[in-house]
Amino acid sequence: MKYFESLFEGALWNSRFVILAAVIGSLLAGFAIFYMATVDVVNLFQHSLHYADSSLTEEARKALHDSIVSHIVEVVDGYLLATVMLIFSLGLYELFISDIDQAHGSKAASKILVINNLDDLKSKLAKVILMIMIVTLFEEAITMHMTTPLDLVYFGAAIALIALALYLTHAADGHSAEDDAHVTDVQHEDKSGH
Repeated sequence: MKYFESLFEGALWNSRFVILAAVIGSLLAGFAIFYMATVDVVNLFQHSLHYADSSLTEEARKALHDSIVSHIVEVVDGYLLATVMLIFSLGLYELFISDIDQAHGSKAASKILVINNLDDLKSKLAKVILMIMIVTLFEEAITMHMTTPLDLVYFGAAIALIALALYLTHAADGHSAEDDAHVTDVQHEDKSGH
């Protein structure tokens, strides 16, 4: 009976490797989005070369300017989404498979890619998703036409809500950093015997 229990627990523990499908899939999706955003940048650069054309009318130049700015915002949005996929992929790997030695051992490694628990992963993803939402609102604001005073009120409310979300995110980071410092202080006190 002990043998079957050990065999079952081993199979159950090794079933976590199914998460590799999500890790590889997220990584490939991130690479695909990076590729698409980079192609958009190349096309955008080629398109923007016409901005200096002296034959353009003032209205055509303004339309080209608005189009270029809108496409730049889309590119930023694409790169942010690719970053979400990369963080998600690395986070799943660290949570379910193994720590990434290069991420923990190198001083040059970005701390945003170090995932210690599910809350770390959620927090990092939420920050990037919030940035995507801000960029998307900015993109919509560029093409938005105010027709009534109520439109201006809605736009102001959207900006205020984004500011509140950023403030709460920053406040939560400060609170988390204080908690981490307190835990570190307690651990040092325990080790020194005080």
